[in-house]
Amino acid sequence: MIPEPYRRKDLLSIRELSAGEILFLLDQTDSFREVNERDIKKVPTLRGKTVVNLFFEASTRTRASFEIAGKRLSADVINLSASTSSAKKGESLRDTARNIEAMATDVLVVRHSASGAPHYLSRELRCSVVNAGDGCHEHPTQALLDLYTIREHKKDFQGLNVSIIGDIAHSRVARSDIAGLLKLGANVTICGPAPMLPAAAECLGARVTTRLDEAIEGADVAIALRIQLERGAGTTFPGNREYAATYGLTRKRLKGAKRNLLIMHPGPINRGVEMSPDVADGPFSVILEQVEYGVASRMAILYLLAGRKADEPPVSPPRLEEGGQPEAAPAGRTEDALAR
Repeated sequence: MIPEPYRRKDLLSIRELSAGEILFLLDQTDSFREVNERDIKKVPTLRGKTVVNLFFEASTRTRASFEIAGKRLSADVINLSASTSSAKKGESLRDTARNIEAMATDVLVVRHSASGAPHYLSRELRCSVVNAGDGCHEHPTQALLDLYTIREHKKDFQGLNVSIIGDIAHSRVARSDIAGLLKLGANVTICGPAPMLPAAAECLGARVTTRLDEAIEGADVAIALRIQLERGAGTTFPGNREYAATYGLTRKRLKGAKRNLLIMHPGPINRGVEMSPDVADGPFSVILEQVEYGVASRMAILYLLAGRKADEPPVSPPRLEEGGQPEAAPAGRTEDALAR
């Protein structure tokens, strides 16, 4: 598979992307990861651009990483939540978004409980829209950082065995991860109690099992998911204690796993439920790497949407000279894209 330049106005869904576009986004993440490893973690790439994070649901990692990503690219970043917006006064999502766009916003990052909300806004707005999670539908930027983390450790997706364990029915992360993994050639197994598996689960293209030992056996990667009580999971399954007793990842249950198994989790973790603390913090775990790479991945996304013209080739971030100033971009770079 060959990377294909990303030329879309928005980032709404992994299912909409080709394998080449996904690989291109992963490749771009490499450059911005290097920025995050510098002493001075800032480049002037998006100076003069405005990014608004509009979150109608709670978030720690996604919201913070989009804010950090925008600021490290020198964008002006504004954070709005449902509790601080006029949605509290009855304003519609469309009116809220159109008013934000009227202030010359370049990128609107949206999280909403309604599946399809970012897609709706993308049709209503001229600015770029990023889906930061919509209901039970998709979470494409989480999938991209998950895929990047897996590639860092496993190098290739072809034939890789990935098991996703937990509340699949209510998980937007699962849907995006499954779509991305299958496009890149991985084999996916989903595992959980029957009430937490989606109806017609086989239609997702993954192998389905309710037995944890089957999911762990032969897996190269295990992605654990939390029980999403806020989306009604508590009405279909007795509770955390019973879940942990059957599906919680513990060292004992991982004894038969591959020695180089990766343990992942999109967060937030409920320790003692999805996994024991010694697994979450153990040698298999790359959970904090996911968080780390999430900043670079979202920097790449913001850059591609706001910082580059559609016909402009990708450019690596400028390196810093002594004194913390970016060096001049080599001749031939379009408008010195990353040094302006």
